[in-house]
Amino acid sequence: MSNPNSNAIAARPRMTVKTVTSLAMLSALTYLAMLLSNLLPKVSGFLQMEIKGTVIAIGGFLFGPLSAAVVSIVVALLEMFTVSETGPIGCIMNLLAACAFACPAAWIYQKNRSKKGAVAGLTVGVVVLTVVMLLWNYLITPIYMDMDRSLVAGMLPTVFLPFNLVKGGLNMALTLILYKPVVTALRKTGLAPEREGMAPSGDRFDAGFLLFSLALLATFTLLVLVLAGKI
Repeated sequence: MSNPNSNAIAARPRMTVKTVTSLAMLSALTYLAMLLSNLLPKVSGFLQMEIKGTVIAIGGFLFGPLSAAVVSIVVALLEMFTVSETGPIGCIMNLLAACAFACPAAWIYQKNRSKKGAVAGLTVGVVVLTVVMLLWNYLITPIYMDMDRSLVAGMLPTVFLPFNLVKGGLNMALTLILYKPVVTALRKTGLAPEREGMAPSGDRFDAGFLLFSLALLATFTLLVLVLAGKI
């Protein structure tokens, strides 16, 4: 006699493989975003703007905050062993920054799968990123840069605070703009779950949301250039 649950049991590995495949693809895209980030201007000569948080946040929106943390860990380790010159310290800082931004954003979005939930989650992610990195920059930068801690403390409000706010805001804007096309592409390939996410509520609202996201992106792009001394 066949087991009535055999089909359900057999389906579980396929779902697991699909999820792992999706996370692997997101990790590869995050790694590529990290490489592209090297083209962005540096702030104060050593702080690198990064856009990889965008891909990690999209993965978190799709699969949850734990998946965002997994992708963050994988990419931080890959970066350390391939292109990074900062070793374990850089790996830790990259991991903390990615998780601080993407995990709270994904957790809030999981509770409220709407455009408002996305904006709220990403806003909280920017705040958490900024607070966490201010603390860790104060603790780690004196060791990494061989600087006096009092000097680093003086840089917190003038360098690290605006840098992390702008970096988080840039990734927030990119996530809002890219989420829908990226998820649509993943769903066409069967690598993303069919769920309601940022569900449209009319073309007019969508157009307004897109304009808001583009304005946000333009604002933080200009701030990046200002911080980097380009304008």
